[in-house]
Amino acid sequence: MLPFPFYLKLGFQHISNLAGYDHILFLIALCAVYRIQQWRNILILVTAFTIGHSVTLALASLDAFTIPSKIIKFLIPATIFITALHNVLSHQPSGQTSKMGRNYLMALFFGFIHGMDFSNYFKALLMDPASIVVPLLGFNLGIELGQLLVVLFIVGIAFLFLNVIGVKHREWNVFVSGAAAGLSLISMMENRFW
Repeated sequence: MLPFPFYLKLGFQHISNLAGYDHILFLIALCAVYRIQQWRNILILVTAFTIGHSVTLALASLDAFTIPSKIIKFLIPATIFITALHNVLSHQPSGQTSKMGRNYLMALFFGFIHGMDFSNYFKALLMDPASIVVPLLGFNLGIELGQLLVVLFIVGIAFLFLNVIGVKHREWNVFVSGAAAGLSLISMMENRFW
C-alpha cells in the first residue's frame, strides 16, 4: 500500500490542478452568495461537498456501483449550472437556516456526483480494496485542504470587490454565478451523452 502522504498530496493536487477547473468552478459558484463574515457557512458547505465525494469514492472503490463516465462528464457541469442558477433565483438572504439546510443537502448530493468523476482513477491506485481507509482519508484530507485554500482565495477576491471597490453583493453574485453558469452550459453541451 502506498503511504498516507502520497494520497494526501494526490488529493491536494487534484483540487489545485487547473486542468480540472470544473471542481474549482463549482467552489466559485458555491461561494458566490456568501460574504467573508459567513465563513462558517462556507466551511460547512465545502465540508458537505467533501463528505459527499468521500462516500462516493468509498462505495465505488468497493464496487458498490459504477456509472458510465460520459454521464458523469455531463452531470458535473450540470451541478455547477444548477448551483449558479440557484444563487441567482434564490431570494432569501444568504445564511438563513432554511436556506443553509437546502444548500448543505445540495452540496452533499453534488459531492456524490463530483466524486464519481475520479473514483475510477482512485480505484486504480488501490492495491487492495480491503485497505481503503488510509488512502481514502489521505486523499480526502488533501482535497479538503486544497478546497479550503481555493475558497480562501475566492472569498479574498470577493472581499476586495465588495468591501474595497464597493460592488453591490447582488451584482457580484449575479456576475460570478452568471459566468459559472455560462461556462458550465458550454461544458454540458460539449459533454452531452445523447
